[in-house]
Amino acid sequence: MLEAYFESDKEVLTFCEHLFLKSNQIELQWKIHKDWGNHIQIKRNIPQKSLLEIISKSLTNVFIAYRLGSLIKYIIKKNYYFTNNEEIERIHDLTIWIVSGNDEGSLQVRKRTDKDPWELLHSLFFDHIKETKTIHYDSIVKFGLKVFKDQMIHYVGLAIDEYKREEDHQEFLSVLRDYITKKESKISMVHILQGDSFTFFKESGKPFSIMELRTMMQQEPLYIFGLEDEMNLAPLIAMAPEKIKIYGEDPAEPKTLTVINVFQEKVKFESVRTFPFRFRSKREQK
Repeated sequence: MLEAYFESDKEVLTFCEHLFLKSNQIELQWKIHKDWGNHIQIKRNIPQKSLLEIISKSLTNVFIAYRLGSLIKYIIKKNYYFTNNEEIERIHDLTIWIVSGNDEGSLQVRKRTDKDPWELLHSLFFDHIKETKTIHYDSIVKFGLKVFKDQMIHYVGLAIDEYKREEDHQEFLSVLRDYITKKESKISMVHILQGDSFTFFKESGKPFSIMELRTMMQQEPLYIFGLEDEMNLAPLIAMAPEKIKIYGEDPAEPKTLTVINVFQEKVKFESVRTFPFRFRSKREQK
């Protein structure tokens, strides 16, 4: 018979739900202990190692559900001295993205070689319960998760770096928007096809040549934005078109989002199937 103690009613309920989801052979008795709160007795109807795996995974899920957010915000405030609630919330969200995301961006920030945070947390809970018959959840959380908490300090630091990069990027976009607002348009309409690099088209349907784009770019002080050799956003800054149509399959593609953020209401995104001109790609021309 194993025993587990929880101070929080919500946490003990979630713990029991996870146990039952993992196995229908586990029997529980729930009492209230006058000193330690919720007292759960767990009857062993399955092999010891399997039971410990289920319990440690359930403890991990309870921690993620109820303690992780508070831990991250505590670190943001106490270790990195942030006080603004909006900043704290944004850094919290970025930290969650870094530690739990499976997209290319979060994996790159987290680094693929790092030990998975949830596996680390699970292993810590498992190590604490494997040699005992009495589990004090709140004591483990308070005294037994230092390695995981240190890892969270590291990930919050990475999230803060991402947050600062976001701020710098937003400031960069704001400067470009101000510049475009004050600049006289040279071209009424530009059509763009998405791709590894944008392909730009005149209203007539004829593609802009690289020479034409570079000639227009040389007439603008693009060096002040660090865009003198960039060939996606910079040509549009040089043209300052009144309207832009982008054709493709992904409106959230990074280059496209940047153009939309800079030119805002001047930009319209449409499916590549609506592209109005005949065009042979470089691959087709070979």
